[in-house]
Amino acid sequence: MARRRTTTTKTETRRTTGTRNPLLLAALALVVCAAGAAGWGGWQRYAASHDDAASFARARDDALAAGEQAVQNMNTLDHKALEQGLDSWEQSTTGDLHRQLVDGRDAFAKQIAEAKTVSTAKVLSGAVTELDQRAGRAGVMVALRVTVTAPKGEPAVKESRLLGTLTRTSGGWKLSALGQAPVGSTGS
Repeated sequence: MARRRTTTTKTETRRTTGTRNPLLLAALALVVCAAGAAGWGGWQRYAASHDDAASFARARDDALAAGEQAVQNMNTLDHKALEQGLDSWEQSTTGDLHRQLVDGRDAFAKQIAEAKTVSTAKVLSGAVTELDQRAGRAGVMVALRVTVTAPKGEPAVKESRLLGTLTRTSGGWKLSALGQAPVGSTGS
C-alpha cells in the first residue's frame, strides 16, 4: 500500500504543476502587446523623422522664420542705435542686396541721423511662396505694420506686403532681394 500512495502523490503533483495561472497568462499577453506597440511606435517615429515631406516642412519653416525676421530687421531702425540697426541689416542679407547696403551705409546713416526717426516693424503674417532646397533659394511674402516716429508729430503707421528672396548661406537663410508686393485689382 505504501507504493500506491507514492504513485498517487506523484500524479497529484503533476496535475498541480501542469495547471497555469490565468493572471500570469494575462500579464504575459499584456507584455507581448506592449512590446509590439512600442516597436510599432518606434518604427513610425523613425519613418516620420526620415521622411522627405518632414524634411521639406522643416526647411520651409526655417526659411519662413528667417525671412520674417530679416524683413522685420530691414524695416526697423532707431537713429539712437543706428550702428546696431545697420549691422542688423547687413547680418540679415547676402548677395547684391548686402553689397548695396554696405556701399550706401555712410550716406544712409547720415540721412537717418539728420531725420532723427525711429522705425519699428511688426510681422503680421508671412508665407513661403517658393522653396528650392537643392538650389538653396526660397521666396517669402511678409505682411508688416511699420510705425515711423519723427521727433515732432504723431507716429505714422503703414501696413505693407513685401516679397523677399532668400539664399541659403553657411550662416542660414539670408535676404538677397526685397521689394514691394504688387497690388492688383480683385475685381474683373
